[in-house]
Amino acid sequence: RAPPQQPSPVSRRFTPKPLRRSPRPPTLLPMGDAKTAEKRLQAICCHVFTKQWKYAEELIATANAISAPGKGILAADESIGTIGKRFKGIGVENNRENRRAYRYLLASTPGLGKNISGVILFEESLFETMSDGSYLVDGFKKEGVILGIKVDKGTRPLPGTDGELYTQGLTDLNLRCKKYYEFGARFAKWRAVVKILPGKGPSANAIQETAHTLARYAAICQDNGLVPIVEPEILMDGAHDLATAQKWTEKVIAACYSALRLQGVLLEGTLLKPNMVLEGADCKTKYSPAAHAAATVTALQRSVPVAVPGITFLSGGQSEEDATINLNALNQPGLGYRPWSLTFSFGRALQKSVLEAWKGKKENVKAAQDMLLLRARANGDANLGKYTGYAAKAGSAQQSTYVKNYAY
Repeated sequence: RAPPQQPSPVSRRFTPKPLRRSPRPPTLLPMGDAKTAEKRLQAICCHVFTKQWKYAEELIATANAISAPGKGILAADESIGTIGKRFKGIGVENNRENRRAYRYLLASTPGLGKNISGVILFEESLFETMSDGSYLVDGFKKEGVILGIKVDKGTRPLPGTDGELYTQGLTDLNLRCKKYYEFGARFAKWRAVVKILPGKGPSANAIQETAHTLARYAAICQDNGLVPIVEPEILMDGAHDLATAQKWTEKVIAACYSALRLQGVLLEGTLLKPNMVLEGADCKTKYSPAAHAAATVTALQRSVPVAVPGITFLSGGQSEEDATINLNALNQPGLGYRPWSLTFSFGRALQKSVLEAWKGKKENVKAAQDMLLLRARANGDANLGKYTGYAAKAGSAQQSTYVKNYAY
């Protein structure tokens, strides 16, 4: 029997009202006939929601839409301070007018939705208005790009550790998530930072703190209709080798999923944003993209449940081209079972050349947008394992974006 026709998730991305139980069977889940689909949805939700039907279909549809083949996420969620550092590098003053102009450049890029499924924004950009009274994000919505929002409030030193960090922002998160959902956001991001300390790795305290906080954040987001991106970033800082990075990536991610289960998070309505497994920035041995891919995929196969629809990698200080090449390597044959979409959620590795092409000048907007489309297409092809290196010489593609103890 043919499955029922399924409405596109795009049409429901910006629906202001949450989905609630109705007499008809759910139709957003690609699970065969309607009777099977309803039973599967019941099975998915039975241990995770107090209100079984609230938002479940929408969360699953959004997570799958973001993970669509050939697409990934544009991370444009730099804080006011961080975007100021980027602007300083191109000689542009950090004021609201320039921030609005740059973010509008991104939002108004024609054809952006071909390879960008979602965009992560800072709160200022989500609510920003233009001179004609329209919202800055209208351009993204026109391209079918799903709106996301950074919800953490930065890192602070974790007491009792050797310079390790925790992320703050849980106190009023439920109220903020409700506001973001009502405005049209459908997913969120929370960045946790993990350091591999020389000779000992992350402390048990830091791993537990990271996992618990990410799980609480994820549960709060889903309770308010937002797909949570779980981001336990292991920094490149240090001289550790590839095997060490693989070991700790696996342990940290496994701890996160243990905590997510404990908090009753709907895994089918989440995304993971990890680091690629790379050697430390000061490691004397430099490994190949194939070695990076093997280490990364192995760590994920041992720690990430099949229920998660997509893994959206951060670039973590790699050059634009290195990030794309490593993503392409992750999607080559021969690496074993990979049930998730392995794609991108890049900030610096999508925008470095864009900023340098723009330089704050109106006459450079078209060139900057063309650069954004080029890097988005390169990474979309890498998600399919089909990138051929055609963007390697464009802009600042070869320049590292690494910053020690990176914070934003």
